[in-house]
Amino acid sequence: MKTWTLRALSLLLLVSPALAQAAPDPAFSPERLARIDRLLQQYVDQNKIAGAVALVLHDGKPVVERAVGWSDKEAGRRMTVNTVFRIASQTKALTSTAILALVEEGKIGLNEPVGHFIHSFSKTTVAVPHGSEVTIVPAKRPITIQDLLTHTAGISYGTDKQVAALYEPKGLGPAAGNGWYTADKDEPICDTMERLGTLPFVAQPGEAFVYGYNTDILGCVVEKASGMPLDQFIRTRITAPLGLRDTRFFLPPAERDRLAAVYASGPDGLIVRAPEGSKGQGSYVDGPRKSFAGGAGLTSTAHDYARFLEMIREGGDLRGVRILSPRAVDLMTTNQSGTLHSTTGLGFGLGFETVDRYGASGMAGVGAFGWGGAYGTMYQVDRQSHTVIVLMIQLMPNSTDIQTKFSTLVYQALVK
Repeated sequence: MKTWTLRALSLLLLVSPALAQAAPDPAFSPERLARIDRLLQQYVDQNKIAGAVALVLHDGKPVVERAVGWSDKEAGRRMTVNTVFRIASQTKALTSTAILALVEEGKIGLNEPVGHFIHSFSKTTVAVPHGSEVTIVPAKRPITIQDLLTHTAGISYGTDKQVAALYEPKGLGPAAGNGWYTADKDEPICDTMERLGTLPFVAQPGEAFVYGYNTDILGCVVEKASGMPLDQFIRTRITAPLGLRDTRFFLPPAERDRLAAVYASGPDGLIVRAPEGSKGQGSYVDGPRKSFAGGAGLTSTAHDYARFLEMIREGGDLRGVRILSPRAVDLMTTNQSGTLHSTTGLGFGLGFETVDRYGASGMAGVGAFGWGGAYGTMYQVDRQSHTVIVLMIQLMPNSTDIQTKFSTLVYQALVK
């Protein structure tokens, strides 16, 4: 217990904004890094984003650490490196990590049917469109854990034309914001996922990459296999051991001013404040606090998320705190879906999009991996260059290209 406490304390010191100042790094050109400052400030000045936090680690040390603009323009709150963001689908990486941890314990099998954990998934169906008609047919085979991790189970967010009318009365699809939002639900996530299993999906298992509720289902599987709520499992097995104090499903009311406001891109590309509710600010402070959505429910800071990614980059261990084995990390960060996700050099592993060809994702090297979130957040981990790249904004819908430009400006500054 004493050893763990000392390790956790050292990690907390590493992520403390007051101590983790970006220092000169000979691998990066200072003049070229300055282009990042200009890019971020330009987008704030042009009213394309309200503000942003950018963090780049090289061999675990910050070389870029910037907070620009506003966390809440109307309230007059400036962005800081401590600002908390809704990370939406970046939650998927932590839930996938939780699944792999349970796989390593023998409590879950990658090829195990999901129906072993959630009864309604024992026999699933698929909605097949025929012109204006839709036929509901049985799935050709059971959906497996690996199908969910690679988003090849055929499960969407229920907003598709052929299933939307069936999902909405069940509180899913169009009734859940943009499909993925459950923070306002007054029920545990497993209740929602049991109901999902009774609805038809949009493709046969293993036949297509379909982005949707897959990782929310996995969150329920974590609860069933571990015997504890998802928030507790992630806290005790991932975030607390790594010293990540600000990665949570819901913020305490006393910390509401730390949460950045959500903005939306208007028709002219300029931002306006997003509305309250499921398609805007969400219920991440006030609300039932019962639905721990493994696919899109977490909030976090750039520092927290970068340290989590550094653990993955280091093969599952961060300064003596081991979360996964190197073999499990390799599974997660290697393409496991063939060409179902992309035919242009991108793949999808067990929770991460992978770069299989140089040029498929800008200047990211082969073997890099990453993803993003619906509120405009993004990340990329590049083992070739030993870098972790994180950009946090709050913009939904998102019509800005700042994510790809930011990534490019990080790589162009890397000169060794």
